Parts: sequence; structure tokens; C-alpha cells
Amino acid sequence: MLHRLLEALVAFFRKDKNYKLDSRYSLVDILLILKYRCMQLLRGLYIKVFIKSEGSVFCGRSVTVEYGYNIRAGASLILDDYVSINALSTNGVVFGRNVSIGKGTIIVCTGVIKNKGVGLCMGDYSSVGAQSFLGCQGGVKIGSNVIIGPSFKVFSENHKYDDKIAIRLQGEVRKGVRVGDDCWFGANVTLLDGVTVGDGCVIAAGSVVNKSVLPGSIIAGVPAKLVKRRFS
Repeated sequence: MLHRLLEALVAFFRKDKNYKLDSRYSLVDILLILKYRCMQLLRGLYIKVFIKSEGSVFCGRSVTVEYGYNIRAGASLILDDYVSINALSTNGVVFGRNVSIGKGTIIVCTGVIKNKGVGLCMGDYSSVGAQSFLGCQGGVKIGSNVIIGPSFKVFSENHKYDDKIAIRLQGEVRKGVRVGDDCWFGANVTLLDGVTVGDGCVIAAGSVVNKSVLPGSIIAGVPAKLVKRRFS
């Protein structure tokens, strides 16, 4: 009975009638999951005061949200323990439905206040693994149904360095980073400014992506190169 209750609760918060829970959970597992999610939901009530959310927010321990009025979220946003979000930006931070941000992840939209950042947009059912860093100064857009492993890093700006004066005084170049729908990123992947990753790509763990990737590609390496194509 508790199994069906938990399944129904998750389906309700996710607004997903077809959601099914693994039947192998024990009674103790279910009780602890309910306790953990209830605590997250209570913390999320506080976060909801500062952001614009269409549904519930599940908030872990020691979550930091700055400039929350720039954040919009769909149904069932999960911010796990120690997530930090600086949402100061022109476009703000937009989370689709059922987005999950893993433990210890840092999202930065403005690095230095003299140059306001662009922001972040994540589509429905996308997730970011633990200990990731999203530098969204130049704008980062991530599609729907994107799976991102732990220690993911994205940098959407570069420093200019052509002149002889101090590099910190030369300003930045911002092209932004784009990720299509239905992509899978392994652990410890890095995306550099100006990169576009097409729909349906698979990026191997440890890859550094410095060039745009066509849809349906499987790439790996430092720098990342094409291994094969999933589809043309």
C-alpha cells in the first residue's frame, strides 16, 4: 500500500500519470524516501517565496539561491544538497518541467557585475549530475530529455588576450553554448564557449568539446572527435 502511495505522490508532483516506481523497494526504503522528500518539500516552500514556480520545489540542505526573482520553473524542480544558483542575468534562469540539479552543483549567470550575464534555459525532464559547474555568462541553453553526468562543466565566455595590457582588463568574448534534445553526457565532460551540440548526441566521459557537434554524433576525447554516428 505504501508503495502505491509513494508512486501516486511522485506522479502527482511530476504531473506524470504514467510514472511507475520500482517494485523492489522495501518498506524501510519507502519510509525513508518519504521522509527525505517531505523534508525537501518543506525547504522548497521557503525557496518558492523567491522564485516563480508552476509546481513544487524540492530543496536539499544548504541550498543557496541569489536573485531568485530571475528564476522560473515548471512542475517538480529538484535542487539537491549544496546547490548554489546566482541568477543575476538578462534572460534569467528557466527550468522546464521535472528538472533535477545534482548535489553541489554551481550555476553562475554573472561573474563580475560590470558585465551582466545572459542566463540559463533548461528543457523538460533534463538533469544535471552532482558537482557540476554551469558558467552561463554568455548564455547556456539545454534542451529537453538531456542526461548530464557528474562533474559536468560548461563555459559560455572567453577572455580576450590579444593586447599587452592585463588580460583581466581586455574584456570577454561571449558566443554562448547550446545543447539539443535527447543528449547524454558522461561524467566530467567540458563544453567550451561557442559550441553547439545537436539533438541525440552522446558525449563520452572526460571529453572536452571545443567544436560544434552534428545531431546524432557519438564523440570522445580531448579535444573530442567523432567516433561514429547514431543516425544521419
